[in-house]
Amino acid sequence: MATPVIRYCALLALMPTLVAAQEWPPWAYQLAAASAQVPPTLLYAVALQETGKMLRGRTVPWPWTLNIADQPHRYATRRQACQALQHALQSTPQNRIDVGLAQLNVGYQGDRVSHPCELLEPYRNLRLAAMILREQYNSNESWLMAAGRYHRPAGGVQARRYRQAVERYMATLGTQSQKSTR
Repeated sequence: MATPVIRYCALLALMPTLVAAQEWPPWAYQLAAASAQVPPTLLYAVALQETGKMLRGRTVPWPWTLNIADQPHRYATRRQACQALQHALQSTPQNRIDVGLAQLNVGYQGDRVSHPCELLEPYRNLRLAAMILREQYNSNESWLMAAGRYHRPAGGVQARRYRQAVERYMATLGTQSQKSTR
C-alpha cells in the first residue's frame, strides 16, 4: 500500500517539471503516462485516435465516448454515458463495448475495475490505457508497434492502419509542442 502512495507523491513532485517542459499533451496524460513509463505524446495520440472530436476548431479526446457494436456515441456528461453503458451491457456482448478517452474494451479490460462505469473516469481510463500500452511494448520492438497491438493484439492490417493514424497524430503533436514552448 505504501508503494502506490510513494509513487503518486513522486509523480506529483515531477509535475512542475513535466508541465514546464511542454504544454502538450495536457498534464493528465503526462501523469498517466509517467505512471506506466509510456511516452505522453503516444498516450495522447491514442486518445485522439480513439475519441477525437472537433471542438472550437481543434481535435480533442472526448471522455464520455462509448463505442457499442462499432457505433460511436458521445455524451455530454459522465452520468449520461454511464446510463447508456449500463443499458448497452444488457443487450450487447461486453467485448463489443469500448469506453472512455482511450476506448477500453469492457470484455477484455473490465476486470481491471469493479464497475464498468469506472472506465468513464478520465484519469483512471488514461492510467489503464498507459498500463496496456506498457504491456504491449514489453513484447514488441517499438512504441508504435505497441499502439497497433493496443488496438488489435493479433496484429495485421488493422493494427498497421491504427499505428499509422497514431503516428500522424504524434507528428501533429510535435508541431503543437514546438509552438507552445516558444
